[in-house]
Amino acid sequence: MDDSKRNLIWHGMFLFLLGLITGFLEPHFTNLRMGLAAHLEGVMNGIFLIALGAAWLEVRLTAPLKTAAYWGALYGAYANWLFTTLAAVFGTGALSPITAAGRVAEPWQESMVTGGFMSVGLVIVATAILVLWGLKKN
Repeated sequence: MDDSKRNLIWHGMFLFLLGLITGFLEPHFTNLRMGLAAHLEGVMNGIFLIALGAAWLEVRLTAPLKTAAYWGALYGAYANWLFTTLAAVFGTGALSPITAAGRVAEPWQESMVTGGFMSVGLVIVATAILVLWGLKKN
């Protein structure tokens, strides 16, 4: 099995496990709703990485683009879980008015979580475009 394929599947299972553990920690977060979101992000992004790993050998890109897609997927999946977990711990509300219920954290915490979510959004969309391009028919 290709190492990158196996690594994506491994990271998917690891992130899935982190999501499950996050679920056990939900009652201890400042923002319980965001804690639930962090749990779901870990589980869902873990499944995403497992699915991507299963299809990885079908992604046809140049070596540099495939490397960018690989690292983009890992960054996007882990960072999405991490910044959602931090938002739950800090109780931030800038980018999550529905789950924050009027909460506001310290300005540096709001800035860190906002910047993190912005980076995740950009990276994961770029990664999805690369993977779709690599899966197109020749």
